[in-house]
Amino acid sequence: MRTASPLIRAAQAAESGPALRLARHTAAELAAPHTAAELAGLLDLLHAQRPRIETVTVGHGRDRASAAAAKAFAEAWTSAGKHVLAVVDWPEEAASWLRPARRFVAGDPDAWVVAATALGWAQMSRRLRHSTTWQPAKTFAFASIARSVTLAGPGTLQGVRGVAADGGVWEIGRNLITSHEERA
Repeated sequence: MRTASPLIRAAQAAESGPALRLARHTAAELAAPHTAAELAGLLDLLHAQRPRIETVTVGHGRDRASAAAAKAFAEAWTSAGKHVLAVVDWPEEAASWLRPARRFVAGDPDAWVVAATALGWAQMSRRLRHSTTWQPAKTFAFASIARSVTLAGPGTLQGVRGVAADGGVWEIGRNLITSHEERA
């Protein structure tokens, strides 16, 4: 287990260049509202998984767009007869994300679903990797988190899958995002 804090420090912010500085100053604007194609694609992606995913925990940043995406997903998931174990939110910046990280992994869901800004998710995912049993490969996301890969650091998000605004599916590898398909 690492002993250093997983928080993104000022030195790391400088190394990440304008992307992190932009995320720090305009995080609310960077979280664009989700699209109907994005929500439908995310539901399709989860329904296609084997073994079947029945229970999820939904996590989101506290900005309006992320909260709205999480709410829309939770409503659609439960209306399909599936279960949401918890809906967990976290701040864009905090001294520690340990409390929401522990809530996020509690209950051993089949999968996690995320809607957040790049910076907020990068911070949360670093805490999850550092302090919990979270598995990126069991995590599915809205388009808004795709920019987190460079902020979170090598390997932190490897295996996370998600859906772009047009409904196309992507997967995070080691510091890169691969698009698998486009929806019509």
